[in-house]
Amino acid sequence: MEELIRKYALENAIKFNGKANPGAVIGKLIQEDPKVKQNMKEISIKINQIIKDINNMPLEKQKEEFLKLDPNYYKEEKEKKKQRQKERKELPELKNAVEGKVITRIAPEPSKYNHLGHAVSFLLNYMYAQKYKGKCILRFEDTNPERSTQEYADAMREDVLDYLDIKTDKTVFVSDHMEKFVEFAEELIRKGNAYTCSCPSEQISKHRRDMIDCPCREKSKKIIEKEWQDMKSGKVKEGSLTLRLKISMQHKNAVMRDPVIFRLSYAPHYRQKSKYKVWPMYDFENAVEEGLMKVTHVLRSNEFESRIELQNYIRQLFNLPDPVIRQYARFNVTGAITQGREIREMIESGNYMGWDDPRLVTLRALRRRGIVKEAFYELSKVIGMSKANSNLDFSVIASINRKLLDEKAHRFFFIPDPKKVIIKNAPEQDIELDLHPHNEKGGRRFKVKDSFYISKEDFDNVGEGELFRLMDCMNCTKKGGKLEFDSLDLETYKQKGKKIIHWLTADDNIEVEVLMPDAKVKKGLAEKSITKIKIGDVIQFERFGFCRLDSKNKFWYTHD
Repeated sequence: MEELIRKYALENAIKFNGKANPGAVIGKLIQEDPKVKQNMKEISIKINQIIKDINNMPLEKQKEEFLKLDPNYYKEEKEKKKQRQKERKELPELKNAVEGKVITRIAPEPSKYNHLGHAVSFLLNYMYAQKYKGKCILRFEDTNPERSTQEYADAMREDVLDYLDIKTDKTVFVSDHMEKFVEFAEELIRKGNAYTCSCPSEQISKHRRDMIDCPCREKSKKIIEKEWQDMKSGKVKEGSLTLRLKISMQHKNAVMRDPVIFRLSYAPHYRQKSKYKVWPMYDFENAVEEGLMKVTHVLRSNEFESRIELQNYIRQLFNLPDPVIRQYARFNVTGAITQGREIREMIESGNYMGWDDPRLVTLRALRRRGIVKEAFYELSKVIGMSKANSNLDFSVIASINRKLLDEKAHRFFFIPDPKKVIIKNAPEQDIELDLHPHNEKGGRRFKVKDSFYISKEDFDNVGEGELFRLMDCMNCTKKGGKLEFDSLDLETYKQKGKKIIHWLTADDNIEVEVLMPDAKVKKGLAEKSITKIKIGDVIQFERFGFCRLDSKNKFWYTHD
């Protein structure tokens, strides 16, 4: 028992900077053998004696003794950590999911550009379809003629199919099913389950709050059918009538209090033109569409939770199957604007360059910055199906993206705010540097003399008499504000050097611009080797950050 106490006390002390806690040790012992509770008084005395001895030991001695008692501890902990990470990255099982039978959907509204949150939603639905060898449908919910446009639909297809590389089994435009929606609406009217309402929206809201029946509920079927036909043909003023589902104005769920299921809109539709004057509301078209497409599983954020009851009710009216709905918590991207209305206003006012402004987290912006598709897949697994609302900092996706880029991004030198310097007595050299420290050796050739460019900041930060190194080139010192050659070998730098800075030769470079995350442009010089990279390639400017080539000699900053 004494050896076991000592082992747990050492383990706890090492975790907490050399100081073990008696309570933690007691907990471990009980977990190992519940019978110790019977002799708790004697055992507690022994624990306190051992902890007093251990807490007086240096941390290194504690580690040394602990490893003698449990030589495999760190190896086992490493394996446990790996397993926990693996489990976190695996999608949890879905209820009623049968391999080969799962059908999910990606359902954007083509009224704005997709952002980071949409990407996570799209990928969760897609990855679950893949997990169960099922199908995934791309469904454009384009039944709002005022907001849906071809521009947004095209952008979304590009985001989903090209950028995120999602392989959908079918693409559907909900507006193509308008005849079916109208048919279902007329079935409801015939069965007495829907009525036309002439109340303004403020009055409808008041009736709902007060749980008072709307007078329009008492209209005869004949009047309802006549007004519905007038709505369909556009004979009434836009906004003067709606079609409402007759449920109960006293229902405990406010969403169920006779919701509007069709409205009038005379705006031309980007796809259906002026063919239709009545348009289904979101809950109606969404519920019907899930049933018609035989979607088995819906994965979406919990903002729609109150609407599940209504959507299930609508499907029951038409004997359509209900999907299994799995909700996850919403996450906010810290400091980022994601509301389409706000972004439009910022663009129209000239504050933003467009939907791909580097300050945004739209997929357009992230693509131009150099976030690779694999980063979104990894992020979706990390966020997963968490039920807790959270704030997501951009640094999280940057960290994931950095690991992916680090394996393949070519390295180059970029000098912001360049300062030309002469290094006295510098020898001429032919230097070849690696495109990648591990994967691609060589490829960057320089003819070095005594004339260089370094950043003004680096020059200013070198102290008088200080030895520093031009990366993979030579060692220098600063004397009287001038630079002098000291030596070539790395060992001298390791013994006396203070910092390593990057450089360019004065006669072999090109001017480049980098658009930064705050939309400001940083100008500088880069090595001529970058002329070999292609537009869209992401490279690393050493000691500066990862950047994506957007156009000739113009880069977008990705992250550090």
